[in-house]
Amino acid sequence: MTESLREQLLKSGIVKQLREEKQARRESREQREPRRRARGEEIDLGRAYALRAQAEKQERARLEREAAERARERKERKRRLQELLDGKALNRDDAELLRHFSYGDKIRRVHVDAEQLRALNAGELGVVQHNGRYLIVARAVALEAQAIAPEALALLVEPGAGDADDGVPDDLVW
Repeated sequence: MTESLREQLLKSGIVKQLREEKQARRESREQREPRRRARGEEIDLGRAYALRAQAEKQERARLEREAAERARERKERKRRLQELLDGKALNRDDAELLRHFSYGDKIRRVHVDAEQLRALNAGELGVVQHNGRYLIVARAVALEAQAIAPEALALLVEPGAGDADDGVPDDLVW
């Protein structure tokens, strides 16, 4: 018997049987794989929805934090502006003249006396809008108010510019 072990196993059919079993296992695995993938895709789809919901929740939370931060900053600017303007308004109850100016795409007015009108037109005074009122203040206070809240500065003429460059037509200054 000079046959090798390999040849003996081939003749006996054991190798053939092992090959068939191996092939059967491979085919069985290939049939199960699509089912696993299908289940996996469902899991992936569910997971995708969960991830999307989590991302949307985080985005909403971020937007809410930013809105709260902006509101806090606005409140702080308003408080600082109030502190700055306390006792510094030069408005007079007995003022008879009107000084018109453009603010917020509309023509606004503030009551002034003759000296205040001259000082406003010369740039020595400015007008600041705060809590729905237009307050006449010194130029330095108006500049500080502008630094705190730029939208609060309603009127500030550049010194030496006169009436021509304040953005208000001459016929509106009475």
